[in-house]
Amino acid sequence: MSYELTLILAVSACLSLALMFAWVVEKLTGNGGWVDVIWTFSTGAAGAAYGLLPPDGEITPRGGLIAAMSLLWGLRLGLHLVGRASRHRDPRYIKFREQWGKGADARMFRFLQMQAVAAALLVMTMWLAARNPAPGLTVMDWAGVAVFALSLFGESAADAQLAAFKRDPANKGKVNDRGLWAWSRHPNYFFEWIIWLSYALMAVNLAGDWSWGWLAFITPLYMLWLLTRVTGIPPLERHMEQTRPQAWADYKARTSVFIPLPPRRRGQS
Repeated sequence: MSYELTLILAVSACLSLALMFAWVVEKLTGNGGWVDVIWTFSTGAAGAAYGLLPPDGEITPRGGLIAAMSLLWGLRLGLHLVGRASRHRDPRYIKFREQWGKGADARMFRFLQMQAVAAALLVMTMWLAARNPAPGLTVMDWAGVAVFALSLFGESAADAQLAAFKRDPANKGKVNDRGLWAWSRHPNYFFEWIIWLSYALMAVNLAGDWSWGWLAFITPLYMLWLLTRVTGIPPLERHMEQTRPQAWADYKARTSVFIPLPPRRRGQS
């Protein structure tokens, strides 16, 4: 078995074990928010492993940069999620258990293993970028860094704005429509999606020496599907419709669902 295949299988196995641990934590605490914490930290570490464990043992500038980006992303988002999970339970996981009934434990286990598979597929983008044979750092690498920096700043700002809104007791039962949240109903998800595009850019070799790099764009497309169709926006929007029906309907009528756009005026289609 080749070194690269062994590394990929080992990283994937570690992600599976991490989500098994997340299943135990969720079952014992009843708080699915810790699942997202564990997923984020383990995914960040897995991406860094691909940058720091090249087959010849010599870490390239690109590999080191990818590892730093992956760890920074995982640390920033993971700590944010720690704060959120320590304050309240994630309504998505509560809803899952209500829907699944007596078979909730088994279905939750399978669901979290699917998240492990998703993480393993996502971090392949880091592998493809880290194995780009282009010497040094190219214009595509710097383009990826620029996109990453912008996305990390945007996601951090969106999270901070939402946290500040929730801390004000006067906003209980209301919908945050301030800052980036006036332009998108889910700006944090939008910038999270763009972050994965940064690694795909770094996987591209304009000299044509790494045609596999173009496959890295599958990951941001996959993340876009997950966020907008599966685990991100749909369950959250259903929760908001149930808990704040009128306020959410008004907000929804004037605010872009995903891509930040100027708010629509009343009567504007």
